[in-house]
Amino acid sequence: MLKSLALSTALGLGVIAGSAQAAGDTHIEDFDFSFEGMFGSYDRMQLQRGLQIFTEVCSQCHGLEYVAFRNLADEGGPDWTDDEVRDYIEYNQIEVFDPALDDGYGDLRAAVITDQFPGSQVEGAPDLSLMAKARAGFHGPYGLGINQFIYGMGGPEYIASLLTGYADEPECALEGEPMDGNYNTAFEYGGYPESCLDEDGKHTVPGTWIAMGQPLWGEDVEFADGHSNDLHHEAEDVAAFLMWAAEPGLNARKQAGLTGVIFLSVLAVLLYLTNKRLWAPVKKGRDE
Repeated sequence: MLKSLALSTALGLGVIAGSAQAAGDTHIEDFDFSFEGMFGSYDRMQLQRGLQIFTEVCSQCHGLEYVAFRNLADEGGPDWTDDEVRDYIEYNQIEVFDPALDDGYGDLRAAVITDQFPGSQVEGAPDLSLMAKARAGFHGPYGLGINQFIYGMGGPEYIASLLTGYADEPECALEGEPMDGNYNTAFEYGGYPESCLDEDGKHTVPGTWIAMGQPLWGEDVEFADGHSNDLHHEAEDVAAFLMWAAEPGLNARKQAGLTGVIFLSVLAVLLYLTNKRLWAPVKKGRDE
């Protein structure tokens, strides 16, 4: 359950007015996601757990309006059957667009498998369809992007780190003017008290303060597969699901890329052997 404010605020789209507004260092954990690397792929069961967390927690405020219900049955995703998808959407209702109305929407109807996920339910809460690709978790020194070259963009790591990054306020904050909101070690652009700045104006503790209360606490959901539901695993699962929502064709893209590399490698060997065979008599004649 999203406690009070939109998850988007925590994901970097909103800030809290504070004594200082400046981007500081953050703590981003390098999670070991199954889909990372050249041969990585989505974990079907993890995506199903992440979908459950999104449904029971995040969807109270946020939507996935660029993802269709039918995508849940696609290979490489949660991989549900069509019947399982229909069971999932049984209690969903979709607003029917009516251009005659001022707001453009009229009556509700039952959702069908070809519909998109509902949009965000709270004003100011952005859609999460592309959030995992819109956020960067790793930044290289001096703008060179070295960390991104090594670790990738790290959007899922950013989301998971933020969901696990709530902490007690540091002592420096308690010494100065109290901050509104919640201290989070992964959030970069929120409010920051002057009492936590050093003499050069730099942050002395990672992260900033955000308006959203902690959305996940651990043991928020019960998984059918018996998987651990501690805070760390819940954050990792929902971050993986949001990565799939942002790039559902990742598995197919990697498979196509690997097939292309193998094809080009074989072609290169054949061209080398062909070239060697064609020019061998010419080189032999020169040697004579």
